Amino acid sequence: MRIALFEPEIAGNVGAVLRLCACMGATVDLIEPMGFEWDDRRVRRTAMDYIDHVTIVRHADFDAFRASIGSQRLVLFTTKTDRSAYDFQYRADDVLLFGKESMGVPAFVSDACAERVRIPMRPQVRSMNLATSAALALGEGLRQTASLPG
Repeated sequence: MRIALFEPEIAGNVGAVLRLCACMGATVDLIEPMGFEWDDRRVRRTAMDYIDHVTIVRHADFDAFRASIGSQRLVLFTTKTDRSAYDFQYRADDVLLFGKESMGVPAFVSDACAERVRIPMRPQVRSMNLATSAALALGEGLRQTASLPG
């Protein structure tokens, strides 16, 4: 299972996702452009030494990313659907895609996704933190596919 971040804007969120994926054994795909300059010091501050234990694949844009994942199913996590992420059947090779913090993904990216799911939350709030959402999604996906480490 992989976590893909579409044009992430906050280095701290990327670092937290890198740490999550290091712990859970998932690859991280970073779809550029990012909203911050990629520099080891900035990302390392959040990811700490965990960055040495995660596979990171950077892609120049969404088309390059799409080409790299082949036939793997792309599952978009979005607030623009009613389908619960907990009523969804994950596959061990799914790619879980998250949009940029300020606005999600554009329509062309959403249209390219095989599935769209939402993490249920109270209607009074807009969305969760990117890293928190990724943790909930990856945990559920790995739980369902019996792919949890250790």
